Amino acid sequence: MPVLMDRGPSGSALPPASGRFLELGLVNNMPDAALESTERQFLELLREAAGDIAVRLRLFALPDMPRSDAGWQHLRGGYGSIDDLCGSRLDGLIVTGTEPRAPSLADEPYWGSLIQVLDWAQENTASSVWSCLAAHAAVLHLDGIRRQALDEKRFGMFECDVVSDHPLMAGLPPRVRIPHSRCNELSEQDLSSGGYAILTHSPEAGVDTFVKREKSLLVLFQGHPEYDERALLREYRRDVGRFLRGEREIYPILPQGYFDDVAADVLVAFRNEALRDRREALLESFPASFLEARLHSTGREAVMRLYGNWLSYLCAQKAQRQATSRTSLRAQHAGAPRAAQVS
Repeated sequence: MPVLMDRGPSGSALPPASGRFLELGLVNNMPDAALESTERQFLELLREAAGDIAVRLRLFALPDMPRSDAGWQHLRGGYGSIDDLCGSRLDGLIVTGTEPRAPSLADEPYWGSLIQVLDWAQENTASSVWSCLAAHAAVLHLDGIRRQALDEKRFGMFECDVVSDHPLMAGLPPRVRIPHSRCNELSEQDLSSGGYAILTHSPEAGVDTFVKREKSLLVLFQGHPEYDERALLREYRRDVGRFLRGEREIYPILPQGYFDDVAADVLVAFRNEALRDRREALLESFPASFLEARLHSTGREAVMRLYGNWLSYLCAQKAQRQATSRTSLRAQHAGAPRAAQVS
């Protein structure tokens, strides 16, 4: 079935001629340089996961997310506002993270808009997905669970064990590889005490996937399962560029479990040269093409199955709502007084 990315705030109908049909929203909070790649990653992932489900994906943006003029120009080309979102009828919502700027999430300039989206999703969707910083914001707002700063960025591909038989885990292998890129984390003990069920966990990265069933099913990721195989490379190169431009003082760490030994040796040599001769022009010789050719698989099949399970859950919830609505209408008609017959 098709997956249509709708680039208009008012929406255009995707014909659900037969079979199952879902309306989804994506609140894309990623930095300007990652806006288009995030759109593409989710579009490709949903296409792989949808099976016989037709999906229309609408794009939304927070009004107070810091962006450049180029970023706002891109958003004006097809993103709806928060008012558009709150006026929508969606089956499910996906909300991405972004780079943290403030020590406290509540001090981020977009905090008010983000919790407005969360409150709306709780009341108006069957389920919503929250990743990385957005997941941290959700549990802080709902349950007062605070993230903890890491001594070093949690960055790379991590082996995560499936530790639950939750329906979202149906058909997944016992262990999956998930990209993580974050400077903060949530305590497993705090999440469990707050009523969250842990679905996947890494000995090195900690909690990966977790859920909580309230009015709507919250699905939360500390990592980025939507990342394609080149995403961590792009992010690493971005951070190297920031170092060379003097925007950060510490050279970025290599993503863990991502590059093979040959690629790692090449990057160590590049780092040594950058430390000796720190200048922006050096980024032109960054060996991106060589590195892309040596990347490991990101475990896309498991992520595709997880999102397929989520889409199936949304379809089941939608069918149940529609059946309940039909039953209610029949009951109303049966209880209505019949018009008097004319003799």
